[in-house]
Amino acid sequence: MTISKPSLDWLTDPAVFAVNRVEAHSDHRYYETVAEAEARGDMQLRYSLNGAWKFAYSSKPAGRPADFYEMGFSTESWNFIEVPGHIQLQGYGKPQYVNTMYPWDGIHELRPPQVNMEDNAVGSYVKTFTVPQQMKNRPLYISFQGVESAFYVWLNGQFVGYSEDSFTPAEFDLTPYVQEGENKLAVEVYQRSTGAWLEDQDFWRFSGIFRDVYLYTVPEIHVQDMFVHAGLDDSYRNGTLSIDLKLQGATAEVDVELILKSSSGAIVASSKQTVEQQATIAIDPGEVQPWSAEEPNLYSLYLVLRNRKGEIIEVVHEKIGFRRFEMMNNIMHINGKRIIFKGVNRHEFNPRRGRAITKEDMLWDIKTIKQNNLNAVRTSHYPNQSLWYELCDEYGIYLIDEMNLETHGSWQKMGKVDPSWNIPHHNKEWEPIVLDRAVSMLERDKNHPSILIWSLGNESYVGEVLLNVANYFRAKDSSRLVHYEGVVYDRRFSDCTDMESRMYAKPADIEAYLSNSPSKPYISCEYIHAMGNSLGGMHKYIELEDKYPMYQGGFIWDYIDQMLVKKDRYGQEFLAYGGDFDDRSNDSNFCGNGIVYADRKVTPKMQEVKFLYQNVKLSVTRNAVLVRNDNLFIDTRHNKLVLSLMKDGQQIETLVIHTLEVAAGEEREYKLAWQNDMTAGGEYVITASLQLREAMLWAEANHELAFGQHIFVIEQAAAQKVKRTFRVAEGDVNVGVHGSDFSIMFSKQAGTLLSLNYEGREMIAQPPHVLFWRAMTDNDKGYAQGYERALWYAASLSRKCKKFELEQDEYSVTIMYTYQFSISSELEVKVAYTVTEGGVIAVKADYSGAEGLPTLPIFALSFKVPADYDALDWYAMGPEDNYADRVHGARLTTFQNRAKDTLANYVVPQESGNYMGVRRVAITNELQQGIVVSSSPKSPVECRISPYTAFELENAQHHYELPNVHYTVVTVAGKQMGVGGDDSWGAPVHPEYHIASDQPLSFEFTISRA
Repeated sequence: MTISKPSLDWLTDPAVFAVNRVEAHSDHRYYETVAEAEARGDMQLRYSLNGAWKFAYSSKPAGRPADFYEMGFSTESWNFIEVPGHIQLQGYGKPQYVNTMYPWDGIHELRPPQVNMEDNAVGSYVKTFTVPQQMKNRPLYISFQGVESAFYVWLNGQFVGYSEDSFTPAEFDLTPYVQEGENKLAVEVYQRSTGAWLEDQDFWRFSGIFRDVYLYTVPEIHVQDMFVHAGLDDSYRNGTLSIDLKLQGATAEVDVELILKSSSGAIVASSKQTVEQQATIAIDPGEVQPWSAEEPNLYSLYLVLRNRKGEIIEVVHEKIGFRRFEMMNNIMHINGKRIIFKGVNRHEFNPRRGRAITKEDMLWDIKTIKQNNLNAVRTSHYPNQSLWYELCDEYGIYLIDEMNLETHGSWQKMGKVDPSWNIPHHNKEWEPIVLDRAVSMLERDKNHPSILIWSLGNESYVGEVLLNVANYFRAKDSSRLVHYEGVVYDRRFSDCTDMESRMYAKPADIEAYLSNSPSKPYISCEYIHAMGNSLGGMHKYIELEDKYPMYQGGFIWDYIDQMLVKKDRYGQEFLAYGGDFDDRSNDSNFCGNGIVYADRKVTPKMQEVKFLYQNVKLSVTRNAVLVRNDNLFIDTRHNKLVLSLMKDGQQIETLVIHTLEVAAGEEREYKLAWQNDMTAGGEYVITASLQLREAMLWAEANHELAFGQHIFVIEQAAAQKVKRTFRVAEGDVNVGVHGSDFSIMFSKQAGTLLSLNYEGREMIAQPPHVLFWRAMTDNDKGYAQGYERALWYAASLSRKCKKFELEQDEYSVTIMYTYQFSISSELEVKVAYTVTEGGVIAVKADYSGAEGLPTLPIFALSFKVPADYDALDWYAMGPEDNYADRVHGARLTTFQNRAKDTLANYVVPQESGNYMGVRRVAITNELQQGIVVSSSPKSPVECRISPYTAFELENAQHHYELPNVHYTVVTVAGKQMGVGGDDSWGAPVHPEYHIASDQPLSFEFTISRA
C-alpha cells in the first residue's frame, strides 16, 4: 500500500520506519551491453545527484519551512549545501561527540521512543533535475545511500516516502511523480527520531545526507535481486555455485546465460537456462582458486538476460569469490584452515568530512591495513559504503559486517549495567525496526566473499529481539556465522552468537575461559584500547594464539582517530575533539583511539601492531635464519630475505636470499654465509627483513612484511685509562673542571651540574634534575595515576641536596650529590658525575628504595640544552618510539629525527617519544656540533628528547597550548613504566611493567661532545 500523506508522528513511532520504500536488494552492478559489463565502470543507468543542493536549516521542526516541497515555493534566497556531507560540518548547528550517553541526556528527560521536538534540527534540501535521456520513458528510482537519522521525500510537490536507518540505502520509486523538463526533489532530514535511539554509537553526532544520492532506472526485465552462493566442496578444491534470482518485469519465461570467467578472462563455465520471476540457477565451476585474505582470487560472474526475440536486455557483472567459512570442532575455519583474525575496528571517518568519506580515503585505509599485516575489519558499528566491501573483496580483508544498532545509553549508566529501560531487549514493538536494519544490511551485502560474519550490532544488551535477529541471519544465510558480544550480560541468550566475544577482557580472563572446556571459540571483538599512547601489553593477547586453538584473535579498538579540523583564535588549523565545539555534554578526547591519526598518518603504535600481526616469523642466529610461515594458504615465493650485519651501529655487510620456498604452515632454516668473521670486539646486530620481491596491489616492491633480529656482544679489552690534563678549581660555591677546550661547572649551592661548555658552546640551558614523573597518558588518567602517584609529581619538583662530595685522582674527578625528598624520610637519590680526559662525563644515578610508596612512573635525569641543538642521530630501539610493554615491534638500529618529531600527535599532549635500548644518541645543531649521550649495550638507558618538559605536556590539553620552543629537553631514564592498553578507563599497566618503589634502582650513561 502506498501512503500519500506524511506525518511527524512517525518520528516517535517505532512501528513506522519505512514508508513507500523499495525492498532491500543486492548491490550488484548491471548494464545494457556486454561491452559495458566487461568494462565494469560507471553504470549508465545511474545518474548522480551529488553536488550542491539548496538548503535551509531549522533548529526545530516548528521553525522549518513546512511547505518548501510545494512547486510554488521559492528557494532562490536559500544557501547551498554539499551532498554528500554532514549539516553540522557545513556551518549549521554544531557537532557533538558523546560515547555511551545519549546526546540529549541532562538536557531533556526522555525515554524511548520520545523525541523532544524543541531540540530536533531539521535540514530542508531541494535539488532540481531533468531526467537524463537514457532514463526517459522508463521506471525511475532514487537511492539515498545514507541519511541521518530520518527523512521525508517529495517530488514535484507530491509525497514519495519516508525512511530511518542512517547507514543502509533507502530507495523510492519516483515514476508516478516525474514530469517532463525540470523536476523538484525535496528532502526533509530530522536529526532525532526513533532511529536515533538505536544509533548511540561512540561517535560524533551529525545529521544530513552524508552518502551518495543517485537516480537509477532498470531495463524492461531486470535482476532486482541476486544471492550468489559460491562455495567449496569437502576437498576445498572444487567450487560450488548457485544463484537465487528475483526478476522484475518478467511476465513470462526469460533466457538467462550464465558465464563464469577467471581473473585472466578465460571462461571457466557457462550455461543457458530459462527462468521465471523467481528461480535458482546453478553451474559446476569445477576446480577453482579459492578466495581468502591471503589470496583474494575473484571470478567474474556474468548473467546475460535475453527476451523472446533473443535480444540482450540486461547484463549483470558480479565479482565473486569461492570460499567456505564454517565451524569445525568448535573452531572457525576458512577453506579448511583454522583462522586467526588479526583485526581492527574501523569507523568511516575523515577529519574534514566526518563520515562522508571518499574513495581515496578507503583506498588509503585498505592499503595501510594490508601493509601492516592486519587481515580483518569489523565495520564498527554500522554497515559501510558498498565500495568498501568491493575493495575488501579485491584486496583481501575478512569482514565482520555489523548492523546499525547500538543502544548503549539505555542500559549502561556511568559504567554500571542498568537495563531498567533497555531497548530493544524483549520489547516486541521494537523488533520490526531492529530486524529491518538486519535485513537491509544482509540483502545489500550478501554477495561479498569478504564478509564472514554477520554482527547483531554493538552494546545493546541482549534479549529476545536480538535472538530473533540472530535466527534470521542463520535462516537466511547458512554460509556465515553470527556474532554478538552482549550475551555476557545474560547467558540465557547465548544463542545470539556462534562465538564467545568479549570486549576488553584481560589476557588472564581470556585464558580462564579457554582453560575451562569452552563450547565456543573466542574472539575479542574489541581489545587493546588504542587511546593516545597505548597498546602496551598487546603481545600477551597474541601469545594466546599458539597456546589455545579456540583463541581466534581479535579486533583492536580502533583504526582511526575521530578528530575534526577546527581553527584556533589565530586562524591556525588543529584537530579538535569533544567539547571544542561548545558541545555539551561531551566525552572529550575519548574519540582518539586510532592506530592511525585522523589526518591519515600512521601513529607510532602501528610499529607494534605490524610486528605482532606478522604472518611469517623470522628467528635469527649468527649463522642461520629460521623462516616459519604461519600463512594458511600462500608460500613465500613472492618474498625475498634481506639480511644486514651491523657492528656498533655501523652496517658492515648485506646478504640477500632472493628465492624463498617455505610452504604455508611450514618452516625452513636458511644458512648465512657472512664474509665478516664477527670475532672482533663489539656489539653485533643481525637483522632479517622479509620483503616483497615485486609490487602487489597494496604495496610497492621491497615493502617489508616481517623482521627478526639477533644481537650479541663480543667482549673486548677495556680501554686504558688516560691521565687527566685538566685542572680542578674548587671554590666556596662552585667546582670547576677546566680543560684546553672544555669547561664544566658544578654548584655546591644549587646541588647540580651547572655548566657544560665545549669549545665555547654552552650546552646546559637548565641543569639536570631527578625526575619521577611523566606526562600522563590517556591510560594513566584512566586508572587515576594522577591520584595514585601524585606524590611523584611533587617529588620531581621539590628536592633537597643534603650532601656534596668531591673525589679526584690522576685520571678523573667525581662530584656526587645526595638528594632527599619530602615524600619519604627513607628515600635518597645519589647522582655522581665523573669527568675524564676530554671533558667526558660519566653519570651514575642511584635510587635507594623506600617502603610505603606507590610504584614509580619513571626514574630519570632531565636537563635542557639550547633549542638549536635539535637534530637527533640514534643508535637505539626504533625507529618509532617504544616502551617496556610495547617494544616487540622495535628493532635495534640507527635512525635520525628532530626533537619536535619525537612528540607524537596524540590529540591531547602526553608522554611519547621514548626510546629504549639507547646505546648512543647525538644531539646536534646544523653544524653537527653538540653532545652525545651514550650507554653500555649491557645496560642501555631510555631517552626522551623533546622540545617540552613532562610538566609542560601535562598542562596542555591541545598542541596549540604548548609554549613556544625555547629548549631541547633531554630526559635519560634508567626505567620507565609501560604504557598499558587493556583499556583506558581503569586497567593498570601489567605488574611486570611497573617500577617497584621499594627496590633500589641505578643507571649509568656518559655525556661527551659530538
